[in-house]
Amino acid sequence: MGNGKIDGINDIIYVDIHKFDKLKTVEMAVEIESINKKMLKQDKKYILIGPGRWGTRDNYLGIPVNWGQISNARVIVEISLDDFPLDSSLGSHFFHNVTSMNIGYLSINSTKSSEYINWDVLKRQKLIDKTNYFRHIRFNKPLTVFMDGRKRTSLILNN
Repeated sequence: MGNGKIDGINDIIYVDIHKFDKLKTVEMAVEIESINKKMLKQDKKYILIGPGRWGTRDNYLGIPVNWGQISNARVIVEISLDDFPLDSSLGSHFFHNVTSMNIGYLSINSTKSSEYINWDVLKRQKLIDKTNYFRHIRFNKPLTVFMDGRKRTSLILNN
């Protein structure tokens, strides 16, 4: 969902997929809220990546955040894992915020070879913070996000 180009983001905050536990999603929501508060104080936007639906009311479908807990995210990415399929929400629960604030909203299905995250690139970036479930990294150069909602394609480019 979304169209256009978003640039000027150096930070990515993502769920460490090796520590993801669908029974601990409420704890994850508390952690991302704390990280988001830090990003708000620093006036830094970020790309947020995590398994399942962001903002779900069902704790077993994703991380049950409210908008205020992730309000400084500029791009939100929902991903599936091999043992945790994604029933993509397409941002429906945050629809007003996503559309009115031009927030990028992407979903990545790991069963499709054309949809992926290069985890090795993320692991090589500067680690800013690490919590029980999240890693906050920073790229030296700003990232560029391209989205074409009509074609349902997107790309996050490391310049």
